[in-house]
Amino acid sequence: MAEGSASSNLRQSRATVVTGLGISQTLAWASSYYLPAILADPISRGIGVPRTWIFAAFSTSLLIAAFSGPFVGRIIDRHGGRGVLTLSNLTLAAGLIILAGVRGAFGLFTAWAVLGAGMALGLYDAAFATLTALYGGQARGPITGITLFAGFASTVSWPLSALLNGVLGWRETCLVWAALHLLVGLPLNRCLLPAVHGSPRRAEMPGASVGWRPYREMFLLAFVFASAWFVTGSMAAHLPELLQRAGASPRQAIAAASLVGPAQVAARVAEFLILRAIHPLVSARIAAALHPIGVGVLALMGPSAASLFVLLYGAGNGLLTIARGTVPLAVFGPHAYGERTGLLGAPARVAQAFAPLVFGLLLDTMGLQALLISGGLCIAALIALFGLRATRIVGSDERSQV
Repeated sequence: MAEGSASSNLRQSRATVVTGLGISQTLAWASSYYLPAILADPISRGIGVPRTWIFAAFSTSLLIAAFSGPFVGRIIDRHGGRGVLTLSNLTLAAGLIILAGVRGAFGLFTAWAVLGAGMALGLYDAAFATLTALYGGQARGPITGITLFAGFASTVSWPLSALLNGVLGWRETCLVWAALHLLVGLPLNRCLLPAVHGSPRRAEMPGASVGWRPYREMFLLAFVFASAWFVTGSMAAHLPELLQRAGASPRQAIAAASLVGPAQVAARVAEFLILRAIHPLVSARIAAALHPIGVGVLALMGPSAASLFVLLYGAGNGLLTIARGTVPLAVFGPHAYGERTGLLGAPARVAQAFAPLVFGLLLDTMGLQALLISGGLCIAALIALFGLRATRIVGSDERSQV
């Protein structure tokens, strides 16, 4: 009876959990990953270091998040995610407070090291693992739900950070974001997420680490996500410049690039309403194909296809973000989900950290032909996805072949 009551409470609170976690995820992304785009220049001027050092510190934070991910995932597998996500708010707030007080390079890298730990504790991988700990094989819908909220993180972060920087200054902007973590994010994660450490599911799961087993499937998925996130990091840093090299004017390039966010959210809505009826691997294969199609369209039609290229890329990226959470669940099931997603996410974060530099060098040496690299990586990811067996989730822990 008690077990049935606990299960009923989890189901009844699902909308509340998704809403609260979606808002806290939006805050986490807005105050960490999207912060340098607006504050890099004022921080550089304020502490007297080259702008490239800001992004070097940011890349360091992504590497810290990458290598911390598997450990964080194992903690969530064993104890649930409420404590981890609550700690993420404290850690991100601490990093932002340190950043607000930096006077030189050492403080800058220290602040972003703390923020990197906060990102490992509080971004999508941790949130997806938390939902899987709560809902097992039924977590696909909630995972999609929180990405619908957090899809607007850049839409919230960039205008708000720019406004605060203009009115208060960059140091005070960091302090405002820190206060939002303590006043909004922390209560949401602490009060709205159920504690699951005492549930029967936790007790039934063995404590041993699964590591990279099964090797074939894990390595294929790691390659898929690393390829996809290299493209994401490349486009995030260079998309307007890329479109100008294709012949668009600066105004046209910025207008087209601004369509990425709406395209991502539209694709996630389509996944929630339509594609949820098909296997996550099929959705991931569709997603991997969209960027190469966009590259082909841009090559054939030139600057007139800039908006279509961005829409295809944005839609694919939006679906692949969901796939990062749903495909491991579908292929491996909920057991050791947090550890597996942490391991799979590590190469992706490393690729994302180096993507802006590497793709920038490719643009300088190859011009628009650099798109052959990004499109080719997505095609290789698509081939790898066809190498994975599609399984259907039957229950919370049981799978069958499609």
